[in-house]
Amino acid sequence: MVNTLAPEAAEGAVRGRPSAGPAVGGRTRARRRQAVVAWLFLAPALLFFAVFLILPLGFALLLSMSRWTGFALGDIQPVGPANYTGLFASGSTFLVPVLTNTLLFALGSVALALAGSVVVATCIDHLHLQGLWRTLYFLPIVTTVVAVGNVWKYMYEPGGLVNGVLNALGAGSVAFLEDPDTALPSLVVVQAWASVGTAILVLTAGLKSIPGSYYEAAALDGAGPVTVFRRITLPLLRPSLMLVCVTQFLTGLQSFGLIIVMTRGGPGGATDVAALEMYRQAFAHGDWGAASAAAFVLFAVVLAVTLAQVWLFGRKGEDA
Repeated sequence: MVNTLAPEAAEGAVRGRPSAGPAVGGRTRARRRQAVVAWLFLAPALLFFAVFLILPLGFALLLSMSRWTGFALGDIQPVGPANYTGLFASGSTFLVPVLTNTLLFALGSVALALAGSVVVATCIDHLHLQGLWRTLYFLPIVTTVVAVGNVWKYMYEPGGLVNGVLNALGAGSVAFLEDPDTALPSLVVVQAWASVGTAILVLTAGLKSIPGSYYEAAALDGAGPVTVFRRITLPLLRPSLMLVCVTQFLTGLQSFGLIIVMTRGGPGGATDVAALEMYRQAFAHGDWGAASAAAFVLFAVVLAVTLAQVWLFGRKGEDA
């Protein structure tokens, strides 16, 4: 029998190795060309993120450990962790009331928006013209924060719509935005109302993904509406509820526009939140170091809350 293998291939076969012909080298060169082309297409996006995300983030980290008035870069003076310790020093208002108001504002707006959106989304799921109802509830999202804040500000005035309704019901007028005890809850209501449209869209999509066979089986077993909602709807809506909770909480923790339009942090600091305090420190007092340190503290709070929510919903999912 004549051996037709090439010397290199025959030697490879004798040693028990497969022959690596020119096709392997061709595939390697093709992959390298594809990688180069991929990096060329990614280069504009990577450059954009480097210029507008990574560099500002690094500069903010530098400022958080420096003292700077916001003018010449040569005036930056390193101070180490002094800006961070100053936020929590005795006499500082960052922890109380600023950070406390921020957490209360976010928690209250999430609770109201989540409860309202679950009820409204469930009702819409049983109505005709569902697209029309979702559009009506989504309108506040496409409205500017300045418009929403000014409209509600006028509604909260002593002669506004809300007090007019209260007077018609026999109750007295309430100084919603002038009383420190009612100012923050009043803003929570506005924030929840303005953000409920997005939550409804997410939850209605989640309701549509629940198979109808589950409800049919529950009806055959004689389960009532409350049992069906508690045992079927809510557990299967858990991914949508987690998305709503995380996004709404992030929005609440970073809220700025609505508060500066309606109260500017007053009365007496009752509605002063972290984002507003950062703005005031940077642009009113010229202390960019303290503002940057507050920003990173808020980032740590946002990260911790987000991880806690993801862990909590994941644990409930495993328990279910």
